[in-house]
Amino acid sequence: MAEEKKQAVPSDEISLKELILKLQEWIRYLRSKWLIILIAGIIGGGLGLLYSMLKKPQYVATLTFALEEKSQGSQLGAYAGLASQFGINLGSGGTGGAFSGDNIMDLMKSRLMVTKALSDGININGKKESLADYYIVFNHFMDQSQKSDKDPQSISFPVNFNPDSLTYQQDSMIGKFYDRIVKYNLVVDKINKNSSIIAVTGKFPDQLFSKVFTEALVKNVSVFYVQTKTKRAVANVNILQNRLDSVRQRFNAALYGTAVATDANINPIMAVAGVARMKNQTNAQIMGAEYGELVKNLEIAKLALLQETPLIQVIDTPILPLKMQKLSKLKGIAYGVLIGFVLITAGLVIRRSIKGIMKS
Repeated sequence: MAEEKKQAVPSDEISLKELILKLQEWIRYLRSKWLIILIAGIIGGGLGLLYSMLKKPQYVATLTFALEEKSQGSQLGAYAGLASQFGINLGSGGTGGAFSGDNIMDLMKSRLMVTKALSDGININGKKESLADYYIVFNHFMDQSQKSDKDPQSISFPVNFNPDSLTYQQDSMIGKFYDRIVKYNLVVDKINKNSSIIAVTGKFPDQLFSKVFTEALVKNVSVFYVQTKTKRAVANVNILQNRLDSVRQRFNAALYGTAVATDANINPIMAVAGVARMKNQTNAQIMGAEYGELVKNLEIAKLALLQETPLIQVIDTPILPLKMQKLSKLKGIAYGVLIGFVLITAGLVIRRSIKGIMKS
């Protein structure tokens, strides 16, 4: 065992020595190619400078908001049975649970919401056009001169267009817009892990579009979110209101009928003439009781609607002029030189390794 340990030590020393010698050999080899590496660095720096000059600046529009969801709790439980007698389901919460909590951030990046935002209008030189049309212009998808209603080949989007009524060509182009915006231009996230405040950031080469699109996206998501969360509660209120209006008409008719029957009962000896009056009085009492219960349940339903309605409170909105992000010339040169050095060094190492393998 002692002899094996003695043999292992020199073996390790030789292995480490070979490694150091091999590293020194590679350094000498790369030094011998200093001119090639220098030229690659210069070319990389030049390309980095050119990229920084051609790269369009990005204007950053950030909108922050807080989402507060209200829960109706147990205070409505005592009235649920009473409301159910009239076919009304107050329930324990609104629909739209799929959009509760953090899922609103995914909703922000959905194709439907981005498309709705692109349908919003923007004023350009005194003329209102859709954000989708303006996106086409400043991204040079189509020259402004090509946009013509008479040209069947041109693709245009009216303000507040319906996403379900788009043609195949329009839908295909919106799909391209959506992919680019979500991949390169839109960021939705919490300002920090422990916060409930959500920040929506749009980065576009056009300052006005960046601001208007970000605001339009949050606006459309807010409307859709609230409508989805309160859909059942709104239906309950509408049902109760319609029934209340119907009962009110019947109640008024019963009161009027009682008055008519009383006026017609001139001879108090004739009991038959009082039947109509008694009948109308009974109907009026029934309608009055039902009317009172409906009024009570309508107020309960309105309270449920109020408590189920989430509050999306905007905190900060983008203000012109927006912050501009642009790659400086110095950084472009530095990044280009670094990339040039890395690529040429890797290429030289791979080339020499392949030659060594082929010789062996």
